[in-house]
Amino acid sequence: MEYLIRFTQVHETFRLAEIKALAVLENIDLEVLSYSPTSPFCIAKFPSEAAAIRLVGRSILAKSIFELWGQGTNYEEVHENVLKTSGHLWHIYKDVSFKFSFDPFQGSRSIPEQRKLIEGFQFLGFDGPIKMKGAEEDFCICEEWQFDAVGLGITKPESIYLGRYIGGSERDIIGKYDLKKRKYICTTSMDAELALITANITLAAPGKLFYDPFVGSGSFPLAAAHFGALAFGSDIDGRSIRGRGKTSLLTNFVQYSLTNQFGDSFVADLTNTPLRSARIFDGIVCDPPYGVREGLKVLGSRDPTKGKEPVYRNGRAHHEEDSYIPPKRPYSFLAMLDDILDFTAVSLVDNGRLSFWLPTANDEDQEVQIPQHPCLQITSVCTQSFNRWSRRLITYRRIPDAEVIEGVVRKERTAENGVNADDLNPFRKGYFKGFNPILK
Repeated sequence: MEYLIRFTQVHETFRLAEIKALAVLENIDLEVLSYSPTSPFCIAKFPSEAAAIRLVGRSILAKSIFELWGQGTNYEEVHENVLKTSGHLWHIYKDVSFKFSFDPFQGSRSIPEQRKLIEGFQFLGFDGPIKMKGAEEDFCICEEWQFDAVGLGITKPESIYLGRYIGGSERDIIGKYDLKKRKYICTTSMDAELALITANITLAAPGKLFYDPFVGSGSFPLAAAHFGALAFGSDIDGRSIRGRGKTSLLTNFVQYSLTNQFGDSFVADLTNTPLRSARIFDGIVCDPPYGVREGLKVLGSRDPTKGKEPVYRNGRAHHEEDSYIPPKRPYSFLAMLDDILDFTAVSLVDNGRLSFWLPTANDEDQEVQIPQHPCLQITSVCTQSFNRWSRRLITYRRIPDAEVIEGVVRKERTAENGVNADDLNPFRKGYFKGFNPILK
């Protein structure tokens, strides 16, 4: 059966990636028949109504889903298509209570117009009572109009659909995790909607272990925990984990009653992780630092010839003192991307996923290339565009060792040329010296 997914018209490049990821998570055979980023309506095939409800029920970017009864470019075509497509279903709803609703995307209809168009479907032969509240069935007429149709004097929609409402999504949950309502945030806290979408695309679910190596105030672990995963996190800056006063990363898990889904957090950087090298994580999600406000750094001495022997003061190891601040050295942005992929390859289980945010210039000549790894397959690339730069959510699947193509060699590690922040970070250099604007 064909179904009509009604998306929200935001984050358009993320919508299909989320739906396809949820199909993988729920083991649903999904076939997308018609989709456009400019339209909120998507036609897809599902093996059953229950499967369609289950998939959209976890979506953040979908609003609802309908059993598609007919479609066309005008109402004559729609009536004919409804008769051809869904005539065998009418008797099921002949005596139940029902109502009709209207969804004119980018257009408008007066109440008398809506009533007239609804009455055009009298041939369905429904004899049940009409109930605007508490009806057993809701039939929706969806119209898609050209942008600014009213201003252009356009009086007819481009596409029309008739659908039977079968289920809604979890989009309302965004308000619960709104950063404005959260007890502890920091300057890099990820927007709640995008964090939840990221968790969906990375297949967060009960029984899975998720990890964020740049945890900050815990936006991604919170989103993963909401969907049932056991979440862990680390950060080079312990202050972001410990928070201030009575608020900390843990406070957020307490606020949302998710402490049972919080594994632990610790201070470390990706190149000096205390984690043992083992493929234990089902998902890795992160928004690595872009190095704009200050240059990227990792633990270690600026002097490569300096030894790592402990320094003692008055008979006590300096690194054991409460006032000790570990030394940090400059870190290459491109080397960080290589390290994320290398860590992922040795830490994810088969078919586990990595999703991380990568900033880039909108101009092709200044674009930060998507990193590659022979053990990782790119499953989706979603883009959030700003004026002169964008950030992309890149998702990889850990390929089982038996499926890794033999002979494919990991490219040589990006050389860390230079010592200052701009030399080590092409994105930071472009950010301050000026990206080329989007060409329209």
